[in-house]
Amino acid sequence: MSRRTFLKIMGTTGVATVGFSSYAFAYEPRFRLVVTPYRVRPPGWPAGGRALRISVIADIHACDPWMPLSRVEEIVAVSNDLKPDVVVLLGDFVAGLRHFRTDLVPPAQWGRALSRLQAPLGTHAILGNHDWWSDVAAVRGALSSHGIAVMENDAVLLRPDDGPPFWLAGLGDQLAHPLGHGRFRGVDDLAGTLARVDDDAPVILAAHEPDIFARMPERVSLTLAGHTHGGQVALPFVGRMIVPSAYGDRYAYGHVVENGRHLIVSGGLGCSMIPVRFGVPPEIVMVEVGGGGAPIV
Repeated sequence: MSRRTFLKIMGTTGVATVGFSSYAFAYEPRFRLVVTPYRVRPPGWPAGGRALRISVIADIHACDPWMPLSRVEEIVAVSNDLKPDVVVLLGDFVAGLRHFRTDLVPPAQWGRALSRLQAPLGTHAILGNHDWWSDVAAVRGALSSHGIAVMENDAVLLRPDDGPPFWLAGLGDQLAHPLGHGRFRGVDDLAGTLARVDDDAPVILAAHEPDIFARMPERVSLTLAGHTHGGQVALPFVGRMIVPSAYGDRYAYGHVVENGRHLIVSGGLGCSMIPVRFGVPPEIVMVEVGGGGAPIV
C-alpha cells in the first residue's frame, strides 16, 4: 500500500469517526424522536371492537442539555397528536447522567409538562430505579401533585367507552435499593399486584425493568417495560452494546413473545451513563391492543 493510499484511508476513517461521534453524541439523543407502532392481540384479550391505543413513554431522564424542559414538552405534544386512549409512563423521570449534564430540570417543571398529556383513560405512572436512587419523594410529588396517578404494586380497572374493560397494573421497581456488589432489594410485589385484580378482565402490566417477564403468569395479557434503552447503542454486525438485564439481549428491546405471553420493551427517550445513542433513537411507543387487521410486530 502506498503512503498516499494509506493517508487517504486514515483520513476517511478519521472523518467517519468524527461524523459518527458527532451524530451519536450530539444529534440522535437530543434531536431525534420517533414513534414506534406495535399491534398485538394477546391471548385473553376479547375479540372484536376497536383497538385500545396506549402511548408508552419511558426513561425521560430530564436534564440539561440532553432532555431539557422544551424536549419534554415536545414529547408531550407528539403523544397528544397520537390521540391515545391511555398514557403509561414507565419511570426514570430524573437524570441518569452524572458527568455530562449541565443542570437538572426541577421535578415541578417536568411534572407540570407531563400533566398536559391527554388521554380519556388518563395518565398512569410507575417509578424507575433512578427515581428511587435520587429523591423518590420529589418524583412522587411532581407526578401526583399534577394529577398523574403513581402506581406501585397496584391495579385499576379502566373502562373505555367503545372497548372491553381491562386492568392496568403497575409494579414497584425491582432495583429500588442498592445493596452493593451488584445486588439490589426491590419494592416489587407481583403476587400482591395481581391479587388486586378481582374479575376476568384482561390485565396490562407496567414494569420499569423487563426482567420480571421471565416469571410473568399467563393471567397478564401484555407487559410493558423500559429501562434497557434498547442498549442505547446498537452497532451493525456488533449488536447492542450494554443491556442492563440479567437476561442479556433476551428482553433488550421490542416485541417479545414467550409461551404465548407478550412483552413490549421501549427503547426510551433519555440517556443513562453517557449521552450517546446510535441505532436506538429516542422513541414514543404506540401500542394498539386488539381490534382488526394484521398484527404489527
